[in-house]
Amino acid sequence: MSTITLSSIPDLTSAVGVPRLAAIEYPLGYLLGQPGDRMGQTAVLRSTLQALAEIREPGSVSHLPFEWPASARRLSARPPKTPPISKYLLRHPWLIPNLFSREVPAPNQSELEPQQAGASAS
Repeated sequence: MSTITLSSIPDLTSAVGVPRLAAIEYPLGYLLGQPGDRMGQTAVLRSTLQALAEIREPGSVSHLPFEWPASARRLSARPPKTPPISKYLLRHPWLIPNLFSREVPAPNQSELEPQQAGASAS
């Protein structure tokens, strides 16, 4: 089965040896397009599938013909609340390599509980 990767960071993505790569100039978190833009998202998906059908050489990159619209530059890909894993890794950055090797430590129960009012943050 043939596969293709859609990426907005093609240099990094191609460095890991993906078989086929569709590069798009969209911000991280919005690879298919703006939220609610069904036509735009469908166009990106169709273009990606077309690239899958056309790429013949392993490791090839197809640059998709899309630009992020100026009207959407204010969109934020950040979640409204910081994910717990992000908070944990900010406090324990030396554990980031473990994440990549899939050796994620279980956090202490005290790290999962919300801080009480007046308690100092670590």
